[in-house]
Amino acid sequence: MSGPQSWLAVLLGGAVGAPLRYLTDRAVQARHDTVFPWGTFAVNVVGSLILGALTGAALSGAVGAGAYLLLGTGFCGALTTYSTFSYETLRLAESGAVLFAVANVAASIVAGLGAVFAGLTLAQMIFA
Repeated sequence: MSGPQSWLAVLLGGAVGAPLRYLTDRAVQARHDTVFPWGTFAVNVVGSLILGALTGAALSGAVGAGAYLLLGTGFCGALTTYSTFSYETLRLAESGAVLFAVANVAASIVAGLGAVFAGLTLAQMIFA
């Protein structure tokens, strides 16, 4: 893909991923009466699963560079959020919910890595 087409693919993916992240975060968080940031946790794990599957598909040749830019860089990049995860973890620790802060870090790392691995493995099984 050329420069302008690459930018457009990332822009379009991000234009879908960012509002979906916000809406999903609000919907998930509204269902939980806790200070734990379930909404951010959910979008980060789901985004990791999608990116793993997309990477597996790309490695097998089933997904091209344009689709990877649109879905991986644009959509997943906007859907997932490291900055919000960091902020919410800091907020938990500062408010005295240190156990929740530690749980957020540990669970996010384990679940995120597990999800990306599961997505990659699933795609490799499908596209092998």
